[in-house]
Amino acid sequence: MTAESKKGARILQIAKAVIFAFMGIRKKSDLEQDAATLKPSELIIGGIIGAIIFVVSIILIVRMVVS
Repeated sequence: MTAESKKGARILQIAKAVIFAFMGIRKKSDLEQDAATLKPSELIIGGIIGAIIFVVSIILIVRMVVS
């Protein structure tokens, strides 16, 4: 596995952890794996980015429905 594919896999792992945390569903085994491999700072940044994407998408949906 190359360094770039590891980085891509890590970004996907962070995104997956954040999305499942937003929904509130997670297997205990996945949670333990994420806790062992991901840094808290990565999850915080991923959570902030996820929250921004969520808020912007809600604003866009409301604007489309209202107009």
